[in-house]
Amino acid sequence: MLAYLPPRLHELQLPLRLRLWDGKQLDLGPNPRLTMVVKDPSLVTQLAHPSLDVLGGAYVEGRLDLEGPIETVIEVGDALSRTLLDDAVSAEPLRARHDKTSDAQAISYHYDLSNDFYGLWLDRELIYSCAYYENGDEDLDQAQRAKLRHLCRKLRLQPGERLLDVGCGWGGLARFAAREFAVEVLGITLSRAQLELGRRRVAEEGLGDQVRLELLDYRDLPQDERFDKVVSVGMFEHVGHANLALYCQRLFAAVRPGGLVMNHGITAKHSDGRPVGRGAGEFIERYVFPQGELPHLATMTACLSDAGLEVVDVESLRLHYARTLQQWSERLEAQLDKAARLVPEQALRIWRLYLAGCAYGFAHGWINLHQILAVKPLDDGSHSLPWTRADLYRPG
Repeated sequence: MLAYLPPRLHELQLPLRLRLWDGKQLDLGPNPRLTMVVKDPSLVTQLAHPSLDVLGGAYVEGRLDLEGPIETVIEVGDALSRTLLDDAVSAEPLRARHDKTSDAQAISYHYDLSNDFYGLWLDRELIYSCAYYENGDEDLDQAQRAKLRHLCRKLRLQPGERLLDVGCGWGGLARFAAREFAVEVLGITLSRAQLELGRRRVAEEGLGDQVRLELLDYRDLPQDERFDKVVSVGMFEHVGHANLALYCQRLFAAVRPGGLVMNHGITAKHSDGRPVGRGAGEFIERYVFPQGELPHLATMTACLSDAGLEVVDVESLRLHYARTLQQWSERLEAQLDKAARLVPEQALRIWRLYLAGCAYGFAHGWINLHQILAVKPLDDGSHSLPWTRADLYRPG
């Protein structure tokens, strides 16, 4: 069966060993650091066009096994697909149907997997979004606290203000803002598992008078300008291109004139919002984030502006997310035995590829992450933001 392998595979000089179901082996370079165990004979011919969704899907479904460091798996997979394919794969943007029912199902699929599983590799506060590295050598807990503080400072939170947290997760940002900035917070999520644990932590910390977490769709938000500030972290990736305008309109209508809106989320490399090339986007949509769609920065700023919000600050945290994902991946890899007892084998395979693959993708510029700060102008078009960013970086 080795004769059926595409000839170009022999020319790649990868640190890869192929082992077939019959025990035959082929080294594709000196000193292999990764062994790909092909268990399904039909995969041999597919290696002629090894898109990342084909390779990743075969691993998730148990049609092949991988022996070696997960970071090497990602490097070799990228090299294979880059050499034998071109970026024409994923040329068309994904456009999913987004309604309340399908969005709730997609959120449940991803976030209701297992709180204990997420707890293995997230920080103590269970912050499932990009951390912020002020020096670059912080551990995950330090970097996530710095991110929460960075967000709160950008929002210029003041004691007694009302903050809306759209897509609040396990409530880590809501609790931090209440503790450190003395604000009142309403957090909303579509994940029942997150809501249950989040409410328990609110009660344990004695923050029940300041923090309220609810199971609520963003489309059902109150539209009465009751909030002084709005923050949305890792949420708009689930909204879908078709609903971005509505999403921004809901944020606009929820915040008072003069109030601030912070949107923190992953953005696409391509201006038309097409997914990552060579099948990576298809893999993520199929196995990790059903119905997930990444808009380009220009698309998001346009939607915010069209809704009546003025974009006043944009910051890329691409390298910060590469580092965050690397730390998440390392923490998961160090506890694979525990993880295997918490989630099904297929789920664990998905998450191993996803975390390491996304770390690689952010580091290599396949996708980005932006914090976009906007203000809802007063009737005369003015606002009260400081003249400079100096207040964001004061000590303490």
